[in-house]
Amino acid sequence: MLEPFKNSMDGVVVESTYNWYWLVDGLQKHGYQVHLANPSAVKQYEGLKYTDDRWDSFWLAHMKRLNILPEGYIYPKKQRSVRDLLRRRVLFVHQRTSQILSLQSMITRNLGTRISAGAMKKLTDEDIDRMFEVNQAFMARNHLSTIDFLHKTILNIEKQVLAQVRLKKEFSLLQTIPGIGKILALTIMLEVGDISRFKKVGHFSSYCRCVKSEKTSNKKKKGENNKKNGNKFLSWAYVEAANFARRYSQKARRFFQRKKAKRNGIVATKALSNKLCRASYYIMRDQTQYDEDRLFC
Repeated sequence: MLEPFKNSMDGVVVESTYNWYWLVDGLQKHGYQVHLANPSAVKQYEGLKYTDDRWDSFWLAHMKRLNILPEGYIYPKKQRSVRDLLRRRVLFVHQRTSQILSLQSMITRNLGTRISAGAMKKLTDEDIDRMFEVNQAFMARNHLSTIDFLHKTILNIEKQVLAQVRLKKEFSLLQTIPGIGKILALTIMLEVGDISRFKKVGHFSSYCRCVKSEKTSNKKKKGENNKKNGNKFLSWAYVEAANFARRYSQKARRFFQRKKAKRNGIVATKALSNKLCRASYYIMRDQTQYDEDRLFC
């Protein structure tokens, strides 16, 4: 839903829940100052018995005049295409993982054995013919060719992005965090944009979907907020970072194991991702080095 309201002094207020790029770009191109309303944070006006686009427009303009309009972040157009390119990389990574898991399942189901992703890449046509009958071998070859194609596509996207973007100082420091390499640091940089738009570390953790979306009262759950709020790509990035961190950092692994013993692996991974998310916020904001002792004290 798009609801623009023109005001000669304040520009244009736009409420959009989907595909707002073309409208905002067009308005800015014609010299309008655009205020992008955040639909999930806009409280409905209780004095109205019914609403439509006309009344919603007046309500948005009224909140802007009172300086209480909750606004969303308008990502710079020049960097948007590179950011979206990295988002497509995530899509191909998920598809490659799906293909690997499907082939692993087929091997386990038919041969009663398990094989790692690294070992699958080394399989030859002779190995496939020896392992499976004709139709299964045909499926296995298609899986392997698809995995290889997706892997090459992912590498090409990374080369394209690295040729256009360089990490800013505050984001290059992210690579001091165990589990965050150049691609994850680029993903975080391009998704975050301006770190100063997050006034508190809790706001950043919530935006990255690293905390629960719950309403509690007297330590009892009373409901849930919208789980889809926030940035799913940052959520993915920090979960990836957590999975790598527990492999290469002893303190991160101990933290993960303590959480896992109390709950389960999924909760433990999310808790570790929140730790890394909070640490990265201060690193980006203060432009300081990662301090593992301080994080896992």
